[in-house]
Amino acid sequence: MAVSYPFSAIVGQDEMKLALLVAAIDPSIGGVLIFGHRGSGKSTAVRALAALLPKIRVAAGCRYGCDPEADTLCAECRERQKKGAVKSVFVPVPIVDLPLGATEDRVVGALDLERALSQGIKAFEPGLLARAHRGFLYIDEVNLLEDHLVDLLLDVAASGDNVVERDGLSIRHPARFVLVGTGNPEEGELRPQLLDRFGLSVEVKTPDDLAARIEVVRRRDEFERNPSGFTTKWKKEAARLRRQIEAARHRLSAVQVPDAALERAAKLCIALGTDGLRGELTLMRAARALASLEGDDKVADQHLRRVGTLALRHRLRRNPLDDAGSTARVERAVADIFTA
Repeated sequence: MAVSYPFSAIVGQDEMKLALLVAAIDPSIGGVLIFGHRGSGKSTAVRALAALLPKIRVAAGCRYGCDPEADTLCAECRERQKKGAVKSVFVPVPIVDLPLGATEDRVVGALDLERALSQGIKAFEPGLLARAHRGFLYIDEVNLLEDHLVDLLLDVAASGDNVVERDGLSIRHPARFVLVGTGNPEEGELRPQLLDRFGLSVEVKTPDDLAARIEVVRRRDEFERNPSGFTTKWKKEAARLRRQIEAARHRLSAVQVPDAALERAAKLCIALGTDGLRGELTLMRAARALASLEGDDKVADQHLRRVGTLALRHRLRRNPLDDAGSTARVERAVADIFTA
């Protein structure tokens, strides 16, 4: 089994690491879009986080990774539940790659041709969405994804269920995952409909600090020469962060969002002219997850400030009278609102 680079050993890229942690604590935030230079640690960070997270409980033998204690189960688990208690096992959090050239059948699932031809049975072969349930669906170069797959992902992301009706099959199964997309902005923009579905947006750059670059190369070289030894070296820090994530998930529902925090969030979105209310909702959820991660019992200005750019930079309309980039516009608005 391949060893993942330790999340705690990633040098710099604090904004990317924060966005991934926040999305892992509260998946309802809507995933993370990471745009930036090649070789800046985007895919490394995603895989490292999945390896860091606590194992999840799944129904034994379930092809969709259902949580046996959840209200929403697949049809197979419901049938087993009628016959008695559903046994459970613990498995690592899944991280599933969605290749750019993937067919729709591979993504959503299709008729199991082998069983159909050999046994004459119409059986469903689950796709990538089933494998990603309760984990991460990772799309590299997401801005190059074909339009029909974009439309498909939008439907599933909105409903939380994958519905397949073809070849005489009618299947519905839960498909809730953290969508993580990475890409290079020089290779094209993302469709607005998909862009809006990402809860958080991160811009990563190759570090220009000499000491940071040297440390990145030193750690990466050490990891590649001795993966197990390097991982052991960071084991204590990984265990500490894992406990912090577990604790944050447990207390998330207890974190309060005062009216003053909601007012700040609304003022910020109004100042930036964001469309709809998804900006406020994402900003509130991200700030609450951050507060939970840091052990605070309510959302305060410092939480909103730290996640404001992440939640809003990709929701701005183009302003022909303002040459500043979206990041600078959000930072400027945050400074105005929170110092008023």
